[in-house]
Amino acid sequence: MIREVIRPRFAILISGRGSNMQALLAARDQIPADFVLVVSDRGEAPGLHSARALGLPVAVVARARGQSKATHEAALRDVLLEAGVNHLALAGYMRLLSGDFLANFEAVVNIHPSLLPAFPGLHTHARALAAGVPVHGCSLHQVDAGLDSGPLIAQASLTVRQDETVEALAARVLQLEHALYPVA
Repeated sequence: MIREVIRPRFAILISGRGSNMQALLAARDQIPADFVLVVSDRGEAPGLHSARALGLPVAVVARARGQSKATHEAALRDVLLEAGVNHLALAGYMRLLSGDFLANFEAVVNIHPSLLPAFPGLHTHARALAAGVPVHGCSLHQVDAGLDSGPLIAQASLTVRQDETVEALAARVLQLEHALYPVA
C-alpha cells in the first residue's frame, strides 16, 4: 500500500520587517513543508517586499478602526483557507489570536524572544536585563489563545554579558531565533 505524503501548507504571518520569515524561507529547501503565502496586518510592513522578492504571494489583512476582533479574524481566516493553508508560522505577528481562529489550522507556531515562560509579551530584552537574568534566549512554541503561553517546542539560550545593552542583547537573541526557527 502506497500512502501519499501530504506536506503542511504554511502561511507566515508578519507585522514588521519579517527577518524570521526570511530565515524560514532561506531554509525552505530543508523544511518538509510548503510556504504558500505571507500575510501581514500592516500594509507598510517591510517584510512584504522581502516576501515578494523571494517569490511568495502576499496579502494584507489590516484591522480597520472600530472593526471587531472576530470580524478581522474571519477575514484573515478566509484569506488563509482560500490559499489552502493548514499551518501558520508567526514571525513577529503582533496580534493575539482567539481559540476560535486557531481551531481552523492543524498547527500554529510562534518564535518569541525570551526563554518562556519568562517574559511573555513585549520588551523582553529590557525586562531580562532589569531582572538581572544570567541566561536569556528565544522559544518556539505552539500558539494558544493566551499571551505566549502555548506548549514549548524548542528553546535556544545565550549567556547575558556584563554591561550588555538592550540593543546588543536583542541582536544576539535575534540571531538565535534565525537559527532555531528553521530547524525546529
